[in-house]
Amino acid sequence: MSTAPMKRVLPALVLICATALTATACSDPSAMGGADTAPGKAVDPTAKLDGVKLTMWTAQNTVNAPKQVIDAFEKATGAEIDAQAIPDLYEQNVPTKLASGDKPDLMFWQPSISTLPFIQPQQNLLPLDGEPWVKKLGDTEKSLGVIDGKRYAAIVTSPAMLGVYYNKDLFRKAGITEEQFPQSYAELLTLGQRIKDRTDAAAFYEAGGDKWPMQWQMQVQLTDLGTQWWSGLNRNKEKWTDPVVVKAVTTYKEKLLDAGLAQKNYRTGTFTGSADALWKGEAGMVLNVTSFQSQLQAKYSTEEINNKLGWFPVSNSTGEGMYSPDQTNGVVAFKTGDEKRQNASRQFLAFWLDTDYASYIKAMKIPSVQPSVPSPEGLPDTSKAQIAALPTANGVFQAKAIVAPDTHLYLADMIYGKKTPQQVAQAIQDQFAQVAKAQGAPGF
Repeated sequence: MSTAPMKRVLPALVLICATALTATACSDPSAMGGADTAPGKAVDPTAKLDGVKLTMWTAQNTVNAPKQVIDAFEKATGAEIDAQAIPDLYEQNVPTKLASGDKPDLMFWQPSISTLPFIQPQQNLLPLDGEPWVKKLGDTEKSLGVIDGKRYAAIVTSPAMLGVYYNKDLFRKAGITEEQFPQSYAELLTLGQRIKDRTDAAAFYEAGGDKWPMQWQMQVQLTDLGTQWWSGLNRNKEKWTDPVVVKAVTTYKEKLLDAGLAQKNYRTGTFTGSADALWKGEAGMVLNVTSFQSQLQAKYSTEEINNKLGWFPVSNSTGEGMYSPDQTNGVVAFKTGDEKRQNASRQFLAFWLDTDYASYIKAMKIPSVQPSVPSPEGLPDTSKAQIAALPTANGVFQAKAIVAPDTHLYLADMIYGKKTPQQVAQAIQDQFAQVAKAQGAPGF
């Protein structure tokens, strides 16, 4: 279900908020939907809504994601919901459309503190704190979709899990057993060296051609940074140029790429190519998020995946995994000024996360966000391993930093010799500070 992270162009989003929205939502709390109000009384998920029409914005690659629940809701209530795909880049084009005065009733949107603010939730969105489905969410899911203590997003799918997919045959050839799975990033690199030495495959497949997957090797190394560091970063007290970040970039370059642990064409490798290489045994491991799982499930059966591939979590100094929010996890409801449509949007979310939820996740073949609702049967073991790892997982920086810089773009410059690790860290810091300042973040 989870999709690849959108290739956002943050400076463009800054310009949108700093110019087009400044005269409206960025400066006037009532300009795009009225003052912040609490949810109304509880809605009946199946109450009749004949004649009510709602619009829902989605990314191009997720336009069919809500189809099952939309069809069921329309049949149960008589409402109509029009799912409209917004052209890529989704996370750039949505704020542009909002700035022009266009808005939907509902929309998929990444429910993280780094991305939710770009659509001005306090001004644009219905608060959802009082909805009955909130208390049904798992602990990690409850932490998403909240800005300044208020909930603005319904969590309909679990955040993507970041971890290591591995080829079981290659692990056997290298003599690697489950007891030897790494408990740190350093041990992961050691494992990679063992695969390189004992097989004819690359230890890792890196997708420098698509760029965005390169961020994960850096991300894993930042998991020891505590809440105080991230809080300091968000108040301009800590910097992306701190030695711990520079070390993470340097380690990726010197101990993985320069050490020959990636495939030879890592500069031009692709996301789809990573799945093919792992499946064929041309690479031993791929560090990626659940979108990697999704492309495997689209091509192979559960039995085939179970026979061929495995998955394990890893962080910088532990065997814990990482979670990464994406735009399929959250659904937001807009203030439109039409109370009937606003209540219908709330009713749709209640239907999604209550009446229909078990049917929805079964149809989509995805894990449940509600502990009381079992995940569907027949999921691959790799997916089950991710479900088990989620409760103790660390958040990626998109879930901790108020701005998620385009680290992958600067890492791509590095692999082509255009930036040193120190310059990568400086570029990340410069972009982070630029966007935080434009958002009016305290301390910038």
